[in-house]
Amino acid sequence: MENYSTTLLRFSALFAVVGAFIGSHMAGSMEYQFKSIHAHILVVGWLTLFAWAVFYKVFYRVKSKLATAHVWTGIIGTFGLTTGMWVYFVRPFELPSGFVTVYFIVGGTTLLVSFVLFFLLTLSNFNEKNV
Repeated sequence: MENYSTTLLRFSALFAVVGAFIGSHMAGSMEYQFKSIHAHILVVGWLTLFAWAVFYKVFYRVKSKLATAHVWTGIIGTFGLTTGMWVYFVRPFELPSGFVTVYFIVGGTTLLVSFVLFFLLTLSNFNEKNV
């Protein structure tokens, strides 16, 4: 398995490309229905995942179950939140309203769990073990 920093960095870059593409599309079409989705993809997907990649590169260099859970809930939660926003606000498919709402909530909650796990990681003794 790749290290946490590399994994987060690659997903951060992917979200940056998607966010920039959506922004470019909105600017060219002068239609802004994706503005909230675009903002969340860039802030959570690009910037937050990038900041976490730096954290793992600089401060936390060991494998742990808590760190693995943090990384993957961050990636899955970012994908779930942003695609959940898309299907909730844009309604591109004829999906049941209950399913769309639950999908959006589960994505956001998974991301929230990732932020809590990150907070717990910052409380750990990582400086003495890793730097």
